Amino acid sequence: MEFRLPLEVAALLERLQAQGHEAFVAGGCVRDALRGETPSDWDICTSALPEETIACFSDCTVHRTGIRHGTVLVLYQGAGYEITTYRTEGGYADHRHPDEVRFVRTLEEDLSRRDFTINAMAYNPQVGLVDPFGGQADLRSGVLRCVGAPEERFREDTLRILRALRFAAKLGFAIDPETGAAMLRQRAGLDCIARERIFAELKAFLCGAQVLPLLLDYRELLAQFLPELRPMFGHPQNNPHHCYDVWEHTAHAVAAVRQEPVLRLAMLFHDCGKPDCYTVDEDGVGHFHKHPQRSAELAEAALTRLHCDNRTKEDVVLLIAWHDRLHHVSRASVGRMLAALGPRRAELLMEVIQADDRAKSPAYAQSDTRDLAEAKALLEQLLAEGFCLSRQDLKISGRELMELGASGPEIGRVLEQLLAEVQAEQLPNEAQALNRRAAELLRSAKTVEIESSPRCRIGKNQV
Repeated sequence: MEFRLPLEVAALLERLQAQGHEAFVAGGCVRDALRGETPSDWDICTSALPEETIACFSDCTVHRTGIRHGTVLVLYQGAGYEITTYRTEGGYADHRHPDEVRFVRTLEEDLSRRDFTINAMAYNPQVGLVDPFGGQADLRSGVLRCVGAPEERFREDTLRILRALRFAAKLGFAIDPETGAAMLRQRAGLDCIARERIFAELKAFLCGAQVLPLLLDYRELLAQFLPELRPMFGHPQNNPHHCYDVWEHTAHAVAAVRQEPVLRLAMLFHDCGKPDCYTVDEDGVGHFHKHPQRSAELAEAALTRLHCDNRTKEDVVLLIAWHDRLHHVSRASVGRMLAALGPRRAELLMEVIQADDRAKSPAYAQSDTRDLAEAKALLEQLLAEGFCLSRQDLKISGRELMELGASGPEIGRVLEQLLAEVQAEQLPNEAQALNRRAAELLRSAKTVEIESSPRCRIGKNQV
């Protein structure tokens, strides 16, 4: 096995060993290196106690931030390296953090506390690979398996359940049956995990290349913290456009879209409102009228609960609300969509619609693909023509409206009306035409104001 360590990492190991301590790189960096990838971080574990580690690097800057858990950060050759004392952990009252950490002197004791066999390997140039739990064999076989008893690993830290999904989706690994069964049995422990941590793992899982089978097999894990998803499970569609139930369609749609968090979250929630909107006509055909609006409401509530950042939440909610609005593709309909969403979101919406179509019945794929291609072409055309996106793009300004006699909030109202008419292509975005139309709007507003005044109404009654 060829395993090349960066020179700086090798030097750190050598310095610890020269002082009589064991030292290895361990965990995810070993896993990635064995897969032929370049690790983003090199984590070092050692038999040296934290104070002994600090003494070994007395000529370096050392940060003691994690020393209570045995970790110090050594700045060496311009980079930071975490060096952690061999340890075991005990008691997990909050299902996440150990109640106590005990330092140990053997590498195998340290590796035995880790989550999965593929993350429980260590290496140094003198000893070679240390793999007491069969991680290399699981890596070759594409199996994700817990170290030791799965129930214990997930009771210690329930977030490991979602880490398992993330690793399996990213690496394309099958989850060992015993590990998978324990994940499902221990899922209630996710209720104790901080929502921010759950959301981070959810995004990473959804963006895995092999997410589809895991969405189908482990849907109850997701429903533990996203109950909005459960009504989709097994819900029939009874519609010729669909060959899957609502959840199966959702899973295929997630896998069909680009691996980007906003897009994959949008596909996860895009049809979650369907069960609430389900009706069946006299021919037995299922319909889901207004389901995009209901899905957007449910998605917003779920993302708020998971402490999703506002930009992502707004993107996802708008994409869901618009995902089923382009039934009749025309220049006007694409223009309305572009005006409401803006270029970035409009282009994302094209990807959402495409993924939605790919997860439907193949019998309708050709016509749906043709409509989408037309919508994309119209979008590109409108953008190339300089489609008017905001009041700032109008060839008229508030100063010019003031010269026509407008003042105060009236200026904003007239500009909004002009923008709407330009976007609907009822009015060209040309200075002369805009000035003429603005004058008409202002005259009309003055007439309405005069006719609705109390003095005017009294005069008419007297006549």
